[in-house]
Amino acid sequence: MNLLSAKALEILINALGLFGWLAVIILTTSLLDKKERLKKATARLQKIENAFVGLDEQAKLIVKTDLELNKTQEELDRKIAGLSTLQRISRTISRTFDKEEIFSRLDKSFLEDLGFDKVLIFSWETNFLKCRIALNYDEEDVAAIIRALEGQKGKDAILSRLRQGKTISLTRSLVSGKAFEDEAKKIFGLESYIINPIQLKENTVGFVSIGNAQDEYPITEGDTELIKILCTQIGEALENAQLFEETWKVKQELETNVKIRTKELSDALQEIKLISKRKSDFISAVSHELRTPLTSIKGYASILLTGKLGEIPAPIKERLEKINHHSDDLTKLINDLLDISRIESGKVELKLEPVRLSELIDTVLDLLSPQIKEKQLETRVELEKGLPEIQADLRQLERVLINLLGNSIKFTKEGGSISIKAKPADNAIQIDISDTGIGIPAKDLPHVFEEFYRADNVAAKGTGLGLSLVKYIIAAHKGKIWADSELNKGSTFSFTLPSS
Repeated sequence: MNLLSAKALEILINALGLFGWLAVIILTTSLLDKKERLKKATARLQKIENAFVGLDEQAKLIVKTDLELNKTQEELDRKIAGLSTLQRISRTISRTFDKEEIFSRLDKSFLEDLGFDKVLIFSWETNFLKCRIALNYDEEDVAAIIRALEGQKGKDAILSRLRQGKTISLTRSLVSGKAFEDEAKKIFGLESYIINPIQLKENTVGFVSIGNAQDEYPITEGDTELIKILCTQIGEALENAQLFEETWKVKQELETNVKIRTKELSDALQEIKLISKRKSDFISAVSHELRTPLTSIKGYASILLTGKLGEIPAPIKERLEKINHHSDDLTKLINDLLDISRIESGKVELKLEPVRLSELIDTVLDLLSPQIKEKQLETRVELEKGLPEIQADLRQLERVLINLLGNSIKFTKEGGSISIKAKPADNAIQIDISDTGIGIPAKDLPHVFEEFYRADNVAAKGTGLGLSLVKYIIAAHKGKIWADSELNKGSTFSFTLPSS
């Protein structure tokens, strides 16, 4: 029993040792496995931590980007809103041409929409600054700013630069430090600002001051561009107003001058009409008074020439013939004067009837044939076929042709030529009478139809009434007359008559 117990005990001890070793092995193996798993877990944890760090950086970047995008969007929205406001301002101030109304139309609500704390708009009058708009400034503030600007520092630092067309600004991208920037900051009471000149034809006529009183609302470069556009709009509106005012003044002066000149011309015309009437009345009266003694002179001269009162010696007869000839000339002159006077006064009524030019020309050439033959002149008549009849006073038109052809005969040398042509011309008939005569000097040509005018030509002696009478007769027929000539080569007198 004892032996068996000892044996059992030994077996038990051996079994326990074996189990111990097994337990140690199992524990060691388990520990190693846990350590490996711990290592792997630590590695995974490190990866997770690294991932979280990366995510954190990305999150920060995303947040930063989002903030910048929001800021950019805000800037963009603000700029769009500013541009929209500027468009409304432009439409409003461009509808008037009155300087005072331009500033009155710059309503404060418009300027508030631009998104700034404080706004001032000044204009330069003759010798002083005038405040036109003051947003969030009271009267005392404005008065203090004007005093500061007109002081020596204000003039040197700010006004001198504005008069040169320069912008003074303190924006987000700038750091204060320049004297004029600090002086402007002090005068206007702003932390960030834009002071931009209003220019008219390169001259500064005012300026706009816009800004914010707090650092958290800094002004950007985009704001600067908006304010420059605003100043340009105001300048253009003022320039349009100035141009309109100048144009209106010129128009008023022109209208006044036209009225004065019209009255002067009207008075002169009335005076001319009065003088013309007096002249016509005088000519008519004198002509009638001359006719009676002239008739007697011609009558007595004719009786004496017949010899009914006795034989007349040759020298006396020659003188009587001269008296008779000059009496005829004087009678013709008086008749021409009376005819011109009657036509001018409208007392002559034309007896219009259908006239065939070919028949009229043949009649006049037949009347003048003795003079034509005497000077051995060649005459040519060229009438286009199918010329219509014209409505004219036959007797007056005959006088026209006699005068014009008579002049051609008188001033054309022996063996020369005269031509008569007729052709249609713009609802009228044009008649040209040309000759190869002595011609008319260029300086005399514009005056040949004036009364009593005689060309500076020794051969051209006469009363100077023939062509004047012709002009009046043609004008009474609603036609036109003109002349072309070249000295020593001939002349062409042309006139038109309405076709029937």
